[in-house]
Amino acid sequence: MPKTKPKPKAKPKVKPTKPIPEGYHTVTPYLTVRNADRAIDFYKRAFGAKELMRMPGPGGKSLMHAEIQIGDSVIFLADEFPDIGARSPESLGGASGYLSLYVQDVDAAFKRAVEAGATVRMPVADMFWGDRFGKLTDPFGHEWGVATRKEDLTPAQIKKRAQAFYQGGPHA
Repeated sequence: MPKTKPKPKAKPKVKPTKPIPEGYHTVTPYLTVRNADRAIDFYKRAFGAKELMRMPGPGGKSLMHAEIQIGDSVIFLADEFPDIGARSPESLGGASGYLSLYVQDVDAAFKRAVEAGATVRMPVADMFWGDRFGKLTDPFGHEWGVATRKEDLTPAQIKKRAQAFYQGGPHA
C-alpha cells in the first residue's frame, strides 16, 4: 500500500485587527485630572458614565489610564504625571476648551451634575442655534457644555438669530 502524504493543517482564520476599535470614535478626548478615582466617581454620578477599564500607575497609587463611556462616547482619563507633561486644568490654571455633551434632558442632566459637585459657568437657556444649553466646570477643572437639541435650523436661520442675539434683540 503506498504511503499518502498527510494533509496540511488548515491555518486558523484570524480576523483582521480593526484600525479603529469597536465602540470608539475617531477622536477620543483624554482628560488629565488630579485624583482620577474621584473623577471617575464624579462622572458616574454627574453624567451616568460607565467605567470600562482602569490601569494603575507605577506603585498602584495613581491611575495611568482609565476609560469611561458616556452615552455612545468613550473618554480616556488619567492622573497627573507632571514629569512627562501630563497636567490637569487645576495645575495649569484653567482649561483650554470644553467637552460638549448632548443629552435627552439638559435641565435634569445639568441639575444632576451640579448636585454631584460641578460649578455653573452659564445657566441652562434656549440658545439661538437651536439648543437648550448650559456650561459648567467639573470639580477637576474641565469645562462641559451640556445641551439638548430643540430645533433643527439652517445655517441661514442660525446666522439671522445670532445677529439679533448680539444686537440685544430677541433670538427666537
